[in-house]
Amino acid sequence: MTTLGERHSSGFERVARIALAVLAMGWLPGHAQTAPAAPQPATSQAATRQAASGPYRIAGKVVNAVSGEPVRHATVAVLTEATSHTFGSVVSDNEGYFAVDRLPGAKYQLTASKRGFRTAFYDEHEDFSTAIVTGPDQDTEHLVFRLMPGATLFGTITGDGGDPVEGAKVMLFRKEHDHAHEDAAGERVVQAESAVTDDTGAYEFSNLAAGQYLLGVKAEPWYAMTAQYRGPGQSAASDSGPSLDVAFPVTFFDSTTDEAGAAPIVLAQGGREEANVSMHAVPAIHLQVQAPRKQNESIARPELRQTVFGIPVSAESAGFFDAMHTGSTEFRGVAPGHYELMQGDPQRVVELDATASQQVDPNSGTQTGSIVGTLKASGGSTVPDQAAIALRTAAGSGRQDQLGAYSRKGQFRFDSVTPGSWELWVEASGRELPVLSTIVDGKVHAGNLVTVKDQPLTIVAIVSQGETTIQGFAHKGDKGFPGAMVVLVPKDHAAFQALVRRDQSDSDGSFVLRNVGPGQYTVVAIEDGWDLDWARAEVIERYLPAGVAVTVTEASGKLVQLASPVAVGFK
Repeated sequence: MTTLGERHSSGFERVARIALAVLAMGWLPGHAQTAPAAPQPATSQAATRQAASGPYRIAGKVVNAVSGEPVRHATVAVLTEATSHTFGSVVSDNEGYFAVDRLPGAKYQLTASKRGFRTAFYDEHEDFSTAIVTGPDQDTEHLVFRLMPGATLFGTITGDGGDPVEGAKVMLFRKEHDHAHEDAAGERVVQAESAVTDDTGAYEFSNLAAGQYLLGVKAEPWYAMTAQYRGPGQSAASDSGPSLDVAFPVTFFDSTTDEAGAAPIVLAQGGREEANVSMHAVPAIHLQVQAPRKQNESIARPELRQTVFGIPVSAESAGFFDAMHTGSTEFRGVAPGHYELMQGDPQRVVELDATASQQVDPNSGTQTGSIVGTLKASGGSTVPDQAAIALRTAAGSGRQDQLGAYSRKGQFRFDSVTPGSWELWVEASGRELPVLSTIVDGKVHAGNLVTVKDQPLTIVAIVSQGETTIQGFAHKGDKGFPGAMVVLVPKDHAAFQALVRRDQSDSDGSFVLRNVGPGQYTVVAIEDGWDLDWARAEVIERYLPAGVAVTVTEASGKLVQLASPVAVGFK
């Protein structure tokens, strides 16, 4: 059940995004995980062996996952499962073999790294991997550690006349399955990385996983002389000439400004691909927007947002001085394109396909809503004084927005929420608090889905302390089976997204499902199940008859041990 950090469950995978939402607002230290970090160096192999006192050994061979050839001089590290501290590290020999001796009986994480390969945990899938369990009757000396070669994507961004575009923001997006939040096509686009071009217009992304990518570029022409906002007393006569009032639209590979026409880039394991983008300046447009004063006399400053593949990539607030003196302001130097404008008080959301300069109607768009919420703990327990609350746009919305807030003594609030379906996530003291249900207008709704309209919404979120852990074994025949995808399936499908949990079985077949809320569940284990659309009821239901039923209540305590092993099914 080794994961990158503490990502043990599907719910906790997504709760890591709570940290991202709140981190963006500057409240919490970041703890969402990305790629596995390189192992901490051991002081020396001799010192490690002297400190170790156990009779067990972890050994095997590091191979290229694509070619099967041995990987020489790869660093293999053994980490304590509980703390991820390096217990010892060795370097594979010329045939790729490695061995770490004199280990106590325990559960260990195993990582390998080598330049040109993606650093990985053993048998890694998504955010999960298999821990190695040493002890009697455990074969830990014939491991095959498959390292994936990293791919590279590079290119040059040029402007009109072939001049390099320095300082361009190059955004790399990856197409992937999102089994828990699939759209109609069964895919979603996530931002993988970003880079800034150098003075030659060049960029490079290295150590990428194989897959299908999309590339977008956002930049400004160096010669564009338009001020973003006009200051007080500045007249149109002082504006730059039309030849300099230009902008670059967001441009996608292969040099198109049409998001739907972006050409996918397919990277093979260890591949190296070039993707150059040519950008062309176009006349900039101006957007005149009202900026009224609020009841407290502060100014409702408009904000212009741009999204790429449903992901917010930039936001600009309108000029303060214009708004203060005239009650309106102007966004200048804007490239034609699709934008989202937040304006007015109460705030409204305007979807703009801006092709020409215009004065935006202050009554256009959709009025946003607000959420006033209360956290209540199930079973009469006490809700934490402070918790991180996140709203994430639900499946099928075509967007990937997140909003973050803090609760204080169980009370929280979100203002200016775009109408639609949102998922509510709660975290306290580094642990997810499963949202069992929400209460709106006296009606109880299972799970964490919240529907926001263009008016205030008052909700009560019933959360569990999430302290229950389920332990068990995945068996094939009468033996523990490593590497199986283990899914804790809630009986109430309406609460699926909030309560589902996942893990990967370790080398002895053991698994751990953490942060489990009260409810009725079935635990299933699936061999080679990582490509399954496991969040779809019709897919996961066929595995339920072979699963093990388990009920968690407030009185279950912190540990529930399954009475029988879970039979491993095949996809």
